[in-house]
Amino acid sequence: TDESMLSSVFCEKCQRLIDVQSFALAARYYSLSNLGLCTPLEELLEALRGERQERNDIKTDEFMNNKKSHEVQVMSELVDSIASYCGIKQVIDIGSGKGYLSSFLSMHYNLKVYGIDSSNTNTQGAHERNRKLKKHWKAYERRARANLQSQKLEEMNDRPVQTEIKCESNTNEKPLNNNSNLQSQDQVTTQDSDVFTGIATSESSKQTEISLVAQTQSDENKLSENVLDILNVLPADAVDIFSSSRCNCGELCDEEKARRKMVSLQAKASKSSESNLYFPLTSYITAETELSDIITDLEDSVMVGLHTCGDLAPNTLRIFTTKPEIKAVCSVGCCYHLLSEQYENQEVIFFPFFADCTGEVWGFPMCQYLKDESWCCGRNARMSACLALERVAVGQTLPTESLFYRAVLQVIIEENYGVTKSDRHVGKIFSKSSSFLDYVRKSLKKLELDDSKLSDSCIMDYYNGYKDRMNELEAFNMLKVVLAPCIEVLILLDRLCFLKEQDNIAWSGLVKLFDPVKSPRCYGVIALKKQSCS
Repeated sequence: TDESMLSSVFCEKCQRLIDVQSFALAARYYSLSNLGLCTPLEELLEALRGERQERNDIKTDEFMNNKKSHEVQVMSELVDSIASYCGIKQVIDIGSGKGYLSSFLSMHYNLKVYGIDSSNTNTQGAHERNRKLKKHWKAYERRARANLQSQKLEEMNDRPVQTEIKCESNTNEKPLNNNSNLQSQDQVTTQDSDVFTGIATSESSKQTEISLVAQTQSDENKLSENVLDILNVLPADAVDIFSSSRCNCGELCDEEKARRKMVSLQAKASKSSESNLYFPLTSYITAETELSDIITDLEDSVMVGLHTCGDLAPNTLRIFTTKPEIKAVCSVGCCYHLLSEQYENQEVIFFPFFADCTGEVWGFPMCQYLKDESWCCGRNARMSACLALERVAVGQTLPTESLFYRAVLQVIIEENYGVTKSDRHVGKIFSKSSSFLDYVRKSLKKLELDDSKLSDSCIMDYYNGYKDRMNELEAFNMLKVVLAPCIEVLILLDRLCFLKEQDNIAWSGLVKLFDPVKSPRCYGVIALKKQSCS
């Protein structure tokens, strides 16, 4: 039973940890991967697609790092499948950042995407990304075409040469069509293959060349279609399309001029109506946000969020359940330490990220069951939930020294300044510090504490007094890493149970979307409403 398992981990009297191995096994038992509560991604995609064929994806790593490319590739495919299943063409990307997911959804899947972010800097970054696409696009297009031709040449060179001659006595036989070639290739035995491999006539070489040219032209047409898809992401005047077939207009007859003018006008009209499929917007989103005030042409939509920070993830789910226009949601949260908690101590700690989080609107808990239990995680537990067990398991070490610096700094501040809580944060000072002494000085100044109160020798006495206990700190943090998946389970199941409590939800579930080594926050909360997808 659960109680017997935990009784061997902690002492019943003092509640201290007494069996590390049992602790690790219990933590593994309560991890999401072990509980069997997730819907496999492939099963979900298969159910959503039905008879529809999977698209051939283009590469996303041209303008993204490997982590972001992996996330965008997987999530965009799922979002497109959900949108197609529900008959929806509009997507609202909450916390869109610089628009990596939004731009790819509009570019590759021809969806109309509104990317909403609270930071105007991120919105400007999305526009800047489009500017970079404009600047580098022609070079990217030429490189893609060259790579495409080179790839086809390599494939043709690696393919065994197949002649159209069935026997040596009939050299005038006409070449077979492509289907006959494929059929005969399947019928060739191992013994016959040596004969066919050794024969290479000039006629077969010509046929191979013709096939290569035809295939290249077909692929270039596909490439041109991809080019037009990507141009739809950009503003109408973002890219000047140059045609190599332009000629002297004076040599054209009036009828041809009129025809070309009509084609040009039609192309411009089509471009005007289909361009700007991605709209970056700046707005602060809360559970009470009226989307129609932000999006003037709001229609039935899928709401998505890729690593939405803190309370934005639960607020995304609340908006989904209350707004009739939102027919489906796909949310991947992160930054659990920034969640607001309803039952955390007796005082409300203010965070600027959720200034509007008052009254009954909290990041945790969401479901009624945990509310009835007045459940609380606490900031330390939520911080632990952000740790990446899978990365540690493959050899990526914890930042032990920086954690040690911060732990000793906390002791210094408590003993010399009497400060135990503060709304200020040290931030990423460790990487900018040359030594522990430099780290403490910079940290005290950022916290607006008088660093002249402490001498250099006093600061170094703290360091020397605790440095022999660094191994203890490392062991403690490893225990936190082992426990991390359990805390994340609690947060994710709270969100799923909240959706299960709603009457208008047709289906909801947790889905592992990403490789946890590449992207530790890899679980998505997915849900579809009844009325649009029945």
